Amino acid sequence: MGVIHIDSDILIIGGGAAGCFAAVDIYKKSPNCQVVIMEKAHIERSGCLAMGLNAINAYLHPGQTPESHVSYVEREFEGVIRKDLVYSIAQRLNEVVKDVEDMGLPIEKNEDGAYTRRGKRSIRIFGERLKPILAEAVRKTSAQVLNRVVATNFIYDGERISGAFGYGIRDSMFYVVRAKAVIVATGGASGIYRPHNTGEARHLMWYCPWNAGTGYAMGIRVGAEMTSFENRFIALRVKDVHAPTGTIAVGAHSKQINARGEDYLECYYKHLGGNKCLTQHRLFATLEETRAGRGPCYLDTTTLNEADERRLKEDFLNMNPQIILLWASDSMGPRKKPVEIQGTEPFIVGGHCQAGYWIDKERRATIDGLYAAGEVAGGAPKKYVSGSWAEARIAAAAAQEDIKEVSLKDIEDEIIQSEKTSVLCPLTKKTGVSPLEVRERLQKIMDEYAGGISMNYALHEERLLEARRLLKCLKERTKDISAVNNYNLVETLECIDRIDVARIVVEHLIYRKETRWSCYQTRLDYPEKDDSRWLTFVNSIYNPNTDEIKMVERPLNS
Repeated sequence: MGVIHIDSDILIIGGGAAGCFAAVDIYKKSPNCQVVIMEKAHIERSGCLAMGLNAINAYLHPGQTPESHVSYVEREFEGVIRKDLVYSIAQRLNEVVKDVEDMGLPIEKNEDGAYTRRGKRSIRIFGERLKPILAEAVRKTSAQVLNRVVATNFIYDGERISGAFGYGIRDSMFYVVRAKAVIVATGGASGIYRPHNTGEARHLMWYCPWNAGTGYAMGIRVGAEMTSFENRFIALRVKDVHAPTGTIAVGAHSKQINARGEDYLECYYKHLGGNKCLTQHRLFATLEETRAGRGPCYLDTTTLNEADERRLKEDFLNMNPQIILLWASDSMGPRKKPVEIQGTEPFIVGGHCQAGYWIDKERRATIDGLYAAGEVAGGAPKKYVSGSWAEARIAAAAAQEDIKEVSLKDIEDEIIQSEKTSVLCPLTKKTGVSPLEVRERLQKIMDEYAGGISMNYALHEERLLEARRLLKCLKERTKDISAVNNYNLVETLECIDRIDVARIVVEHLIYRKETRWSCYQTRLDYPEKDDSRWLTFVNSIYNPNTDEIKMVERPLNS
């Protein structure tokens, strides 16, 4: 296998929504800047928006301000957010949406030319081709795109990140990409917990199944400080196909009902301490109804008229066509039968929740030369796609400014050979465990001991401590994985990344001894929210030399 050396000014790892936007933004300001995007799939249809999108869920309508947006996010996340990060996103939401519209994204408008609202903070779009539109914008720049190249580790000398290693899935080449700065935009992590759908349907899940947490894991392995991994995200979605419920609940104004036809959310308002349900409370109430024997639960679409039903189907064709096939398969459309809903497995994402790199206001990580944008950046939930574009703009500007006095570093041949040998090792083994076996073992551990579906997402100390022990043993077994081809090798690398992320998740879940976010982080042994003690960020730093994870707390105003 040969080695390909590439030099760049800025390397962007991940060609999803944030990565593509960052590349375009850099080119606008610095046309001569050498940008490389390393993407393990293809930027035209990669990441969690590969199928498209039917709404932009973070947008400031007339009368709303960055300050009101911060207050909303703070309320939704029980007081624990980085206000500085959320505010800097809110300042840019509308401008980045307009920029992407100028790239060619069709946005629905009213007769007066204003964007059509879908909800209090969202607008309707025709976004099935969102990723191809972003990819076309990248092609108009001078950026070099490395499609089908999976990132393996950062190039790090203990002082500064100076690039990354990658492996070409199609060409079997080992890539050494030097850079003056690296922006991580790889998205969050799925596949850590056992999914609802198993067997051949195991990849039919809400979050992109190929988002393995690689960006998180690469940062963890070099000792970058990470934050809020205990703040997991569990989506309330359409059963089996995991289509977004917001399209129905917000877009079609359908109520949540139980098997008796009762609107059960109203019953939980008082129990949850207010007259409004937070996002996670909709999932909590659904679980409680099911436990009480009043499930299955549904979104009541039977009140829709024919035009509303047609519009609903059009919305899903822009984002999740599986539900259209589901309705067609049993001849029971949404007007004839309410849509059954359930919770997904937990995901680790910094866009809906806030797990990710601990960053400063300019999106710099705690290691020089490293920046984070989008779902891999921590501390700023509810950012969604427009917030990811805003963060990409901030990170891109900071990186461009910071590299003015930076030179490319030489990389010793021994370091390159060591990484190459480590990456290819599974291909050299004639016998061993398969990546599928390792992944299933990981998912079983996380499901049963770290609050998965089988435990109704609930957690307590004894099981979490056992998860810690089992994950450490599983980590040792990764040296025995064998791969039969390049695609199997990628699965192996993803297994290793997911285990590294899972270990951090468990340590965070152990450390926060309260229940702050219903379902996302429910501690049976600490069932109450404790503002006197836990209005703080829980962070972690991994030591690769000792294999130890140090937990640290950071104040809210960091």
